[in-house]
Amino acid sequence: MQLPPLPAQPPGVDWPTRAWPDGPLDEALIAPLLTQAFGPSPDPELGETHAVVIVRNGRLVFELYGAGFGPGATCRSWSMAKSITHALVGIAVRDGLLDIHAPADVPAWRAAGDPRGAITLDHLLRMSSGLAWLEDYEPGRRSDVVEMLFGPGKDDVAAFAEAKPLAHAPGDVFYYSSGTTNIICGILARTLGLTGPAFETFMRERLFDPLGMTSPAPRFDAAGTFIGSSYCFCSPQDFARFGLLYLRDGVWDGRRLLPPGWADYARTPTFQQPGGDLEGPYGAHWWLDRSGPGSFWACGYEGQHIAIMPDRDLIIVRNGVTPLATQAAARLWVAALAEALA
Repeated sequence: MQLPPLPAQPPGVDWPTRAWPDGPLDEALIAPLLTQAFGPSPDPELGETHAVVIVRNGRLVFELYGAGFGPGATCRSWSMAKSITHALVGIAVRDGLLDIHAPADVPAWRAAGDPRGAITLDHLLRMSSGLAWLEDYEPGRRSDVVEMLFGPGKDDVAAFAEAKPLAHAPGDVFYYSSGTTNIICGILARTLGLTGPAFETFMRERLFDPLGMTSPAPRFDAAGTFIGSSYCFCSPQDFARFGLLYLRDGVWDGRRLLPPGWADYARTPTFQQPGGDLEGPYGAHWWLDRSGPGSFWACGYEGQHIAIMPDRDLIIVRNGVTPLATQAAARLWVAALAEALA
């Protein structure tokens, strides 16, 4: 598959390590969509929109915030944290500490004859481990993700997910699983020998600080594992900085932070069986093609989005609270913004 090239930072445009360079935008192009989200009668299917940030050609060209929010507000990541976890894995790969195609380092799977020992980090990053899991957000229904985050698994999210049996052979079936990401976070903690505050220091020194991200608030369970499935709250501008790192192929202001090709790995499609997940194509901890071929998105519950469109050198961040029954409305709204700016 031919991926659209990732654009370089335009000459003369400063990197937003300290402050975003600004640029022009014809707001008339997106005025109807802004009214839909921020007007006196917002679209009830879209729900609350807390923030939208638009970055084009490396410049912040537009931002708008709902009541009670602003540039310094910390917004929910929910599953956008999964894409941040992908970056942390990339740093460990670049350091020579992890091989994504080797069997995943999970002690609970090492017993002789345990078929889970064939699961690789690549299987986990592509949500194709084959582990039994139920990702369900409907109130009152059985849900592994709810039990992991709020029930019996909350004190050790990685162990809760690692204990699941295989339902399919590794690599045969795609199934989106928040437990999978927390298994990865457990692997990272063991590989680095870091948990809790020490792991957070690693996150800041190797990822957040070089980008000028000052707002991230990652959360950890009682075992000290980063809950990378769901919790790395940030300001919308900092979410955009993270998106710019991937749009620029893992390079920031002349310094390579992620391995060469790591962003391309994120946006290379994963096999999905016919009749599988209806959310669309998936790469490695990033969603694909939600605003045209070649786009890749970090997405979270209630309509959190970092949408990256390499062919337009464009990033759109949206934070808010979209009802579960109309989750697609937020994605379609961001895609409509991208189309209006095309």
